[in-house]
Amino acid sequence: MRLKFIKPQEPVLALKPPVSNGWLCEIKDDGCCTQIILDWAGALTFTRMGIDRLKRHRPVVTAAEQLKAKSFIPGGEMIAPQPGGRPNFHAMHSRMAWNAELLAFVAFDILHKSGEDLRWRPAVERKAILRELIQPAEGIVQCSQHVEGGVEIYEAADRMSLKGIVSKRKVTPYRSGAKDAVWLKCWDIDFELIGIKRQPGEWTERLFARHVKNVGKAVIAKTDAIKNWLWTREQKAKAGPPNGVPTAQVTPEVEWVKPGINARVRTLRGEPKLRNAPVQDLWEINSGGAG
Repeated sequence: MRLKFIKPQEPVLALKPPVSNGWLCEIKDDGCCTQIILDWAGALTFTRMGIDRLKRHRPVVTAAEQLKAKSFIPGGEMIAPQPGGRPNFHAMHSRMAWNAELLAFVAFDILHKSGEDLRWRPAVERKAILRELIQPAEGIVQCSQHVEGGVEIYEAADRMSLKGIVSKRKVTPYRSGAKDAVWLKCWDIDFELIGIKRQPGEWTERLFARHVKNVGKAVIAKTDAIKNWLWTREQKAKAGPPNGVPTAQVTPEVEWVKPGINARVRTLRGEPKLRNAPVQDLWEINSGGAG
């Protein structure tokens, strides 16, 4: 029987990096979540949702098959490294289609090795097993490096404009499909409010843009005073849809507003769209913050 895909443990957003030494902290690579499975029949690769990507990752799979283990299941990120090693997310799809040998797999966890299910083991033990398997940590199959405590690595990632950091408690097992114990660092980034979407029985959503490009929606869960302030400003700023908004999004449920209201949204650096992103602050251009 072949080894089966294991649903990944999901990270959650955190407001601050952990400060104690009870955490393993590493850079969040800007790539695609990938799981490699090697067993008696060869190696396969899967996306976060369990979709087979063997044909697009063939050179990485060939390299993984050379590792010294009868079977294994590491989890990691498939990246498109630039000269110097920095990932380029926007190059991923073209490389998968035409230059898969320019991809690299950066493993950050291991769930199975040589017949043993490793998920029950503490994260620090799984890391040691992973490093032992992937040596040297070069080429197109690599091992993510970590430090204990997240403040310094977070500050370094911020200076380098990297996507973020991931932190895991040293003593925790791997919980497939869970959303706990792993924290994904995020940044505050400024966006421009461009519209309001109202639907009966649902939360009112605000639509945002950055550098004139539509980036998605977020719910503003603020005090009544802030909500009233925002509603008043929006009524004064009603307008037609801005340039660049897809035609499919111009619907009767959306009210568009003129430029002038900005929001600071806590989201991952480099994400093309907002995803469950909380709004931290609101203000009018040339005025102080409102929230």
